[in-house]
Amino acid sequence: MDELTLSWQLGTAGLLALAVAAIGLLLVLIMVFKVHAFIALMAISVLTAVAAGIPPDQLVDALEYGFNPTLGSVMLLVALGAMLGRMIETSGGARVLADRMIAIFGERRAGFALSLTSLLMGFPIFFDAGLVVMMPIIYAVARRVGGSFLSIALPSAIAFSTMHIFLPPHPGPVSASAIYGADVGLVLLLGLVVAIPVWYVVGVLLGGRLGRRFDVPVPTLLDGTRSEDEGFESNPSVGRVLALLLLPLLLILLNTGLNMASAMQPDREAFLAQPWVATLRTLGETPIALLITVVVSMAVLGWGMGKPGTLVEKIADSALGPICSVVLVTGAGGMFGGVLRATGIGDALAESLNGIGLPVIVAAYLIAQLVRLAQGSATVALTTAASLMSAVVAAGSYNTVEIAAIVLATAAGSVGFSHVNDSGFWLVSRFFGLDMKQTLATWTLLQGAMGLLGFAISAVIFVLAGGLAG
Repeated sequence: MDELTLSWQLGTAGLLALAVAAIGLLLVLIMVFKVHAFIALMAISVLTAVAAGIPPDQLVDALEYGFNPTLGSVMLLVALGAMLGRMIETSGGARVLADRMIAIFGERRAGFALSLTSLLMGFPIFFDAGLVVMMPIIYAVARRVGGSFLSIALPSAIAFSTMHIFLPPHPGPVSASAIYGADVGLVLLLGLVVAIPVWYVVGVLLGGRLGRRFDVPVPTLLDGTRSEDEGFESNPSVGRVLALLLLPLLLILLNTGLNMASAMQPDREAFLAQPWVATLRTLGETPIALLITVVVSMAVLGWGMGKPGTLVEKIADSALGPICSVVLVTGAGGMFGGVLRATGIGDALAESLNGIGLPVIVAAYLIAQLVRLAQGSATVALTTAASLMSAVVAAGSYNTVEIAAIVLATAAGSVGFSHVNDSGFWLVSRFFGLDMKQTLATWTLLQGAMGLLGFAISAVIFVLAGGLAG
């Protein structure tokens, strides 16, 4: 189901009250009564749908509206990423790479080195896929360095998130650029001007400092039992491990490059329809790229090292059990956000704010921020705000740099203050071994800081571009 429409809707004030009450009750269930997050999210989703007036015959559709697409996208990436991570971890590859990184950068700069690597990987690869692929290295470096796990993990997660939010070819900024009529190449260049300071200030400096305040052990999500691991360790070379990490990156880059090249073709559809282009683009789709990498990892770390097929299969299978909770809770987070989207709260808030008459760049940021807070999805927040503000932008005499700055300001609003109605919130919570309170105090705060700093830089670009044009 692409879209769910209600037979009737509450007013804006009623929808806002409903969303606040639903989020408050969810926090109480999980933090006070210690109800499992999956059960709590599903129960609150049902109650919210009923309270919003969704008819009984549409109730299941409302629950599936956010759950199915979230689960479908996350499950493949997390499962394949966990298998790849398990292969690298169990073979000793993660430890070997961690030792080499620390030997080069030193223990004090290990978090920065990982974060910089994540920033580079984050250009073509989506947030969730990149984070899953990097998790075994993050775990290994954190174990090797000791101290605060979050001071190592948070800077890397912020690096992936920064690239995903601000830079084409990621879907959010590309969609917003199309809606606003912005030059995608200019958005990419100015996106780097925004993304690099946001990554360093929020991820490296603030994330590292905030992470040291929380004593969180390294999660055991990718760990197996000794009986499962016995006989698989082979201590592969650093080059072999790096090749495995770079393989999905290169395949995805292939897809990205062809998509960007198609935009410069006179007949884009004809270019994309060519068999060789279609084949290479398919190989670069994230699930296919990860599948290829998992099979290659089985060959170079398992069968190619003389390991029996039964042992390789056992190692791969052992990766799936621990991530079931991650996948289900993340899907339930998408369910809750989907129910809130189905109520129409995001559109109602956006339309109300749109009529206030704020400066265009401020309005774009605030609309995206409010929609993000209300319904959870950064992409929905970005496209909703861009759609509402596009007519205002088109009617104004803005130059190309100003329009690109508006795109980036809208993107900044869409990232701010991720919380319980965002599936990404739960992905980070489960992979980092955090409870809800810890996730709110770290990830939510950092995402908010990303949005505020990103907007400030975008606003400066907007003002300078307007001043120079004048």
